[in-house]
Amino acid sequence: MKKSRFSEEQIIAVLKEHQAGVAVADLCRKHGISDATLYNWRNRYGGMEVSDARRLKALDDENRKLKKLLAESMLDVATLREALGKKLLKPGSRRAFVTWAIEEKSYSQRRACSLIGLDPKTYRYASRRSDDVMIRERLKTLAGQRRRFGYRRLHILLRRDGVVLNHKKLFRLYREERLTVRRRGGRKRALGTRAPIAMPQGPNQRWSLDFIADQLVDGRRFRVLVVVDDFTRECLTLVVDTSLSGQRVARELDALIDLRGRPLIVVSDNGTELTSRAILQWQEDSQVEWHYIAPGKPMQNGFVESLNARFRDECLNEHMFRNLPTARRLIEEWRMDYNAHRPHTSLGGLTPNEFATRSRTDHIENRVQL
Repeated sequence: MKKSRFSEEQIIAVLKEHQAGVAVADLCRKHGISDATLYNWRNRYGGMEVSDARRLKALDDENRKLKKLLAESMLDVATLREALGKKLLKPGSRRAFVTWAIEEKSYSQRRACSLIGLDPKTYRYASRRSDDVMIRERLKTLAGQRRRFGYRRLHILLRRDGVVLNHKKLFRLYREERLTVRRRGGRKRALGTRAPIAMPQGPNQRWSLDFIADQLVDGRRFRVLVVVDDFTRECLTLVVDTSLSGQRVARELDALIDLRGRPLIVVSDNGTELTSRAILQWQEDSQVEWHYIAPGKPMQNGFVESLNARFRDECLNEHMFRNLPTARRLIEEWRMDYNAHRPHTSLGGLTPNEFATRSRTDHIENRVQL
């Protein structure tokens, strides 16, 4: 609103001269105003004293401020409704909102920041942190190759490539690139205390056996015999076939014994193939102790169960098998990669082959010292 060059006292004085009988033309010529201005003053301040005029002006100013506040408040509400499709919790999203409000709604920077509750200094802050483009690209490449690996195993793979960085920084980059692995739902397990399983003290002392099933593209079912060394976590074999009888299991165990030597004990569940006459006869002939876990207690065979979970998550659920030869080839490739390249968290980030080699080296050094 344009400010008048006449104060309330001057306007009241002019009106009083008019009331005293001074002609309108003479009054306008004397004070340099127009007839319309004089009539407007008379309509607005006619019959008032100076104090009344001041009070009226104060009320007008207050009313104008209230109208401005109401208009701004309504604009703020409309702006928030338009922008708040998602919760603005992170500083980046809040900065984006402030930029949008300044460019699209003609807000001032301070007002837009106060609307969203962001300090102007935070909005103006320019990060001096490097973009880590090379690390991000390598991280995305590894995550694409190992789609079921989390950031901890990816951290181990990056260290192998000579990339040294803090695990917290890696986790931040991992989240920013949206590489988080989606968890697949698992079955509910019984709660309660668990007795710790006795650990073997060297390789080839205890093997664990189990079966896992899947199907081909045409719907035909096949089974996989899984054998793991409980000390080194090596996956000794993955036998794929549509049928795996007790005799077939005995032949595969004989082949492993020819390759690695005889174990002290074999652990398995109470499946029909593993409690058949063929297996009982094999136990007697090979003189290998066989331990059956309690029925309904798969946690007693935890090493092979853990391997089964990784095997299904990283191999069986990742491939469509056209036929049995294709399934055998892909599964064997996964087994070789599991033993030679995949870091194992329970082994301190080593692969099973590296851990087995270190164990043999330590054993030889201990024997030399003795």
